[in-house]
Amino acid sequence: MSCFLRPATIDDLGALYELAKLTGGGFTNLPPDRSSLGRKLERSSAALAREDDAHVDDLFVFVLENSETGQVRGTCQVFTMVGQHWPFYSYRIGTLTQVSKELDRTFRADMLTLSTDLEGASEVGGLFLHPRERAGGLGMLLARSRYLFMKAHRPRFSDITLAELRGVIDEAGGSPFWDGLAGRFFGMNFQEADEFNAVNGNQFIADLMPKHPIYTAMLPESARAVIGVPHPSGRAAMRMLEHEGFTHDKYIDIFDGGPTMVAHTDRILSIRDAVESRVARIGVEGGERRLCTAGRLAGWRAAYAQVEMLDGGEIAIDAEGARLLGVEPGGTVVHVG
Repeated sequence: MSCFLRPATIDDLGALYELAKLTGGGFTNLPPDRSSLGRKLERSSAALAREDDAHVDDLFVFVLENSETGQVRGTCQVFTMVGQHWPFYSYRIGTLTQVSKELDRTFRADMLTLSTDLEGASEVGGLFLHPRERAGGLGMLLARSRYLFMKAHRPRFSDITLAELRGVIDEAGGSPFWDGLAGRFFGMNFQEADEFNAVNGNQFIADLMPKHPIYTAMLPESARAVIGVPHPSGRAAMRMLEHEGFTHDKYIDIFDGGPTMVAHTDRILSIRDAVESRVARIGVEGGERRLCTAGRLAGWRAAYAQVEMLDGGEIAIDAEGARLLGVEPGGTVVHVG
């Protein structure tokens, strides 16, 4: 299958809505709500239409299109600066150590503290691939292409990038972490809270969530066991993020307890290793399959292509890759192995 990634347009609303209905919940950035998705697409279109590179609160939505059928088979998003419209909350995992000389004992207590430490960071998220397409490297195409978009528009992005992974969700669609902690304060189940957050933002967390630290020892075992644990379907995504240089240290999602991964933007492997080359010719006599991107803003595209390195830093690219990217001899391509 020949697929390429491109910025979404308002015409993709129906396809995105159908994808959102397949997520099974817990995807805050891809809610099965037409109005919310429509607002995302409008916001992305506005960001794509802006020619200057000012670092402001932008959102870019992308779709993976089958070039043969025109069908949308996946999607992903990039936020340039989180926490501007409403606070970006995480739980920070910490440890409090106390010593009793009388008992000659040291006590270490793990605790969760509501935090906005990551406010202002860029975020990669909203990645979802149709269940029938989870082969052939399309998930990697979705994930890594975002970093090449960031490289091509680097001034628009922050020096820190984060990725939130969905936490453990049970068979009924509930969250053991939410049930054991936040659900006790909000009077709503996880699905209700997750849907409300996706549509209205998480200001209600600030309004109702206790501000004092939560000792994990006071949580039920079902909640403690999933702190910082990704959903089974997200384990591969976590490995990809780790390969790119993201780490999970001390932040988790306030809703489902999933891990928040963090990296220095310029140290992300795909950004660090990507190079820009002039296309000398269409047609290759060897080379290797590489992830390639071309264009800017609304005209940006990403796809796999066969790339042959030539003298002087120029490249040759196969005809199919050139077609997917919309490049001709004399054009430039950003590519990474």
